[in-house]
Amino acid sequence: MLRRFVVATILLSCLVPAGRAQSPSPANAPAAANKPPANTPVAHKPVAKKPAPKSKAAATQHDVAQTGPCRLGVISALGDQFAVQHFGITVFENKESVVPVAGWGLDDLVLARVRAATGSDPTVRGISYPTGAFDPFYNPKSRFIPDPSERLPTIVKNITSNANCERYLVVTRSKGELPGTHMTLDGIGTYDQGIGSVLRHTHLFANIWILILDGKTYEAINHPFANFGTHFADSLRLTEDPLTRLDTSLFPDPPETASSSATLRERTRALVAALLDKELPGYLKE
Repeated sequence: MLRRFVVATILLSCLVPAGRAQSPSPANAPAAANKPPANTPVAHKPVAKKPAPKSKAAATQHDVAQTGPCRLGVISALGDQFAVQHFGITVFENKESVVPVAGWGLDDLVLARVRAATGSDPTVRGISYPTGAFDPFYNPKSRFIPDPSERLPTIVKNITSNANCERYLVVTRSKGELPGTHMTLDGIGTYDQGIGSVLRHTHLFANIWILILDGKTYEAINHPFANFGTHFADSLRLTEDPLTRLDTSLFPDPPETASSSATLRERTRALVAALLDKELPGYLKE
């Protein structure tokens, strides 16, 4: 009996530590208390979004337009001015004013029509220039002996020293003659003629000149038969061009009101765009 009792005591002493090892220790209790419940959402730090990379195609197109090869440089010197002319019965009644029309974007329109005519060719580049660069051309001081500095080739050469274009297309204002008279229409604008509501009539006009210059020699590249067929067809026109006909109520009186007329702005832009679309194909041929 005594032997069995000793064996039982030894077995019990071996089982007690095993039971204690399964119970949680005080040191581990706080850690268990800090754990969130199973259904508690876990807050995540916001991840900073990386800026979207620029389109490689757009960046490349911009770089080519500014620094790539230039087949044709476009220089528009129409300026932001609008002529308002009145022709009376006698020359003493004639009046002419030039009104600044900032915001009409005639020079931007020229570049847009050239791009349209060339299929948005990336080698066609608009050339900017300092304010007043074309003043010697429009207001020459020399009268009898032409001054080379007042001619377009010299002016264009001065403003394109770093452009390196194969050719330059230059668009300027010019002067034209009112059909059937000796009266001069200067540049882009409107005129009215006659007296009374029956005899008086009002028109828009746009006299523009296109010149192509060689990019190395700056010599003019002549196009003597450019758009000959179109010009011949226009000479046979029996009806009035609807783009030039203007209601007398739209004639700016006083002339300064022209700049605030949205109708005059849109009608003038439409006339200039139509003329460019008619003339440019003959000059853009190689």
